[in-house]
Amino acid sequence: MKAILFAGPTIGVDEINAVIDAECRPPATQGDIYRACASNPRAIGIIDGYFHGAPSIWHKEILWAMNKGIAVYGSASMGALRAAELHAFGMCGVGRIFEAYLRGELEDDDEVAVTHAPAELAFKPLSEPMVNVRASIHAAEQDKVLCSETANSLMAVAKSIFYMDRTWNSIFRQPAADMLPAVEVAGFREWLASGKVDLKRQDAVRMLELMRDEIADETSVVPVQYDFEWTTMWDTEIAAWASAERSDNTRANVPVQSILDELRLDERRFASVRARAILRLLALREGQRNKLPVERDALKDKLTDHRASQGL
Repeated sequence: MKAILFAGPTIGVDEINAVIDAECRPPATQGDIYRACASNPRAIGIIDGYFHGAPSIWHKEILWAMNKGIAVYGSASMGALRAAELHAFGMCGVGRIFEAYLRGELEDDDEVAVTHAPAELAFKPLSEPMVNVRASIHAAEQDKVLCSETANSLMAVAKSIFYMDRTWNSIFRQPAADMLPAVEVAGFREWLASGKVDLKRQDAVRMLELMRDEIADETSVVPVQYDFEWTTMWDTEIAAWASAERSDNTRANVPVQSILDELRLDERRFASVRARAILRLLALREGQRNKLPVERDALKDKLTDHRASQGL
């Protein structure tokens, strides 16, 4: 295997495959980089990773991968953060976001963090990363859509919003935004339709292109200059990851009948699940009978709207 990539809301699998031949995995959590090493890839690319809801990528597992001779790249989101932190040890950072973290111009995690839909909805982003907001406002300022003072004020408004709630609509709904020149703000909102900048995606593509070119060059991997220390904590963590993986595999092999038998112990819940399953089956059969097409993008949008309305 030549490359493993961890991505989600920043860039889709189809876009990745258009640039590089690689195995695409979901946003990384703690232990995923260590487990990826088992496939002995030539390179690992980190774009997206979890910031909450699951432990984030541990620096030590990246050091482990590089010590094994695997080139590790980072860009755009969690990858840019870890690349800036481990640049001195040999991790390759790519893009403007990585460079801003490396220079200390950016420090906060919320600059790149977003909330997003689950894997079933292709990790569709549900909020706007601050780095994209900054890039878009700067671009609008260069296009003379916003003056410098209004641009700075809009960025301050956006930064004040919790990252999970930060969208263009929420930015414009803030009371502080109402105090800005109405004509400029209206012009900016119109400009966004075609001028909005997705800096995270741009950086991700740059990293993919670099990985593709360097993987083709068999001499591109430079050996690291440190000795990996096998500590008690590291030993404990990898044992825990191995145990969790065995547990996941065991659960995946549980017979359906066993699940149903367990569910029947709660009569009310079983009746509810059974009714929903029957309704779903009838709906699917009726759709097939009438040859009703369901566009995947339309389905994603409907499910995303439902999750957002229910606060899921």
